[in-house]
Amino acid sequence: MRNMITTTSDRLHLVMRRVAVFAVCVMFLTVVLQIIARYVFSAPPVWTEDVARYAMVWTGLLGATLSFKTQSDAVLMQSVFPDPPHVLAFFAKAVQSAAVLTFILPVIYFCFIGLRGGFAKGYLARQSGLTADTLGIPMAWISVAVPLSMIIILIHLVARWAGDDAPEDAAADLD
Repeated sequence: MRNMITTTSDRLHLVMRRVAVFAVCVMFLTVVLQIIARYVFSAPPVWTEDVARYAMVWTGLLGATLSFKTQSDAVLMQSVFPDPPHVLAFFAKAVQSAAVLTFILPVIYFCFIGLRGGFAKGYLARQSGLTADTLGIPMAWISVAVPLSMIIILIHLVARWAGDDAPEDAAADLD
């Protein structure tokens, strides 16, 4: 069971890394296209700004999953306090896990369930009724990055509990 959890986490990391790199490339290319079209042809396409913005959202949220998996996420006060002794290491990991769960569980819950309950009032349901102005696609395609990234971080956290503590590149063995 532990092997399955860590393998799932590693494979998700590999896929999300590739999707994040793709999103960065899309963001870069659309910004370059917009700059060239604006300053060379004086006619920038209206859709490039939105595509770059949405690619940046996906990049940032998927980047959060990547940094959490490799444990390169920001660690507060690490430079001030030394590493805890082995006896307190379990307590430190428990506090970190509680902090992560305190943040991501409500985000996941409210992505699907509204304040008064019901799926129709959740974040994704509200976003599915909106359309991106210049692209004409439902905003849910952009907004799904929020619960997806939180669920992936939750899977990575479970993998840490299962013994996946290696801060090295998590998908190096899968390439």
